[in-house]
Amino acid sequence: MKIAIANDVAMAAEALRRVVASTAEHQVLWIARTGAEAVRMCADNRPDLILMDLNMPELDGVEATRQIMEQSPCAILVVTGRPQDNVNQVFRALGAGALDVTATPVLQGQPGGDAELLAKIRTMDKLIRHSGGNQALLPRSAANGSSSTAPQVETEKVTTLLAIGASTGGPVAVSKLLAGWKAPRGCAIVVVQHIDQHFADNFARWLGEQLDMPVRAAEEGDELVAGTVLIAKSNDHLTLDQNLRLRYDIHPKDYAYRPSVDVFFHCVAQHWKSDATGVLLTGMGRDGAEGLLAMRKAGHTTIAQDQASSAVYGMPRAAAELDAAQMILPLAKIGPVLRSTLGGRSQ
Repeated sequence: MKIAIANDVAMAAEALRRVVASTAEHQVLWIARTGAEAVRMCADNRPDLILMDLNMPELDGVEATRQIMEQSPCAILVVTGRPQDNVNQVFRALGAGALDVTATPVLQGQPGGDAELLAKIRTMDKLIRHSGGNQALLPRSAANGSSSTAPQVETEKVTTLLAIGASTGGPVAVSKLLAGWKAPRGCAIVVVQHIDQHFADNFARWLGEQLDMPVRAAEEGDELVAGTVLIAKSNDHLTLDQNLRLRYDIHPKDYAYRPSVDVFFHCVAQHWKSDATGVLLTGMGRDGAEGLLAMRKAGHTTIAQDQASSAVYGMPRAAAELDAAQMILPLAKIGPVLRSTLGGRSQ
């Protein structure tokens, strides 16, 4: 795989170059010292993957990611020092089209960083190949375009389930989808977002700051909680068992998408007998499409995001091709539809 590096810190760039060069499977295509240089070099010589820092001169990593995804899209992995200290920037970059985030090995101050980054790169490689290459990252057709994280103490019977799946561009899309709304009585919300398990708790905290509902990571054995948004927190797949408890399962092991939207949607189709709505948002690849179809066949409401409002029109496109979605809508219209069909109140 041809890999590019965008990092203005010489020591960090060299550490990344060393990790990439340590295996014959990959080669360093170029190294950019500023965000603007990364945009120019990507246009001239597009790599398979860019390791993108967040804090750089001229253009930061967020703006560089946005411009690359619009002009010469390719897979981008945010690699930055202490990403947990840059939560807002990280999620802005993920909203602009970056696929995932990890810490720079030389800066994270703990052993195993090189192996962790290589494992992440292998996952990116598998994802790119499984999705049909960087053609799957073609730009949008329309480029313009305080909560507590603690669980509720009072238990309430869950009668309705809203299941949301997302990948590239998903954190911001989920935030916009649910912003300014409190779910109706008896409605539980589960979000399966492709994100590294080391950053899932940060995602839950960040999302909780954006919404008027409690948000927390789903733990092994949890029951669904009415009025609370539960986030898949592991690289293992989130499932819903026959007793309607949330579990984590490593299988299927070789699936490129982790945690898998398909796996969770299939569980909802199989085990959830009350009202449910499945929503498949922006993302690279095909994860979630077959699961959304299973939900539709089980009699549940299914919605997919449209092309113009998607950061990457991969997963929703796959759902449209399978006729899995009863409604294909712009992101801005999905929220009002949910409020109309599910109820609840706006803030």
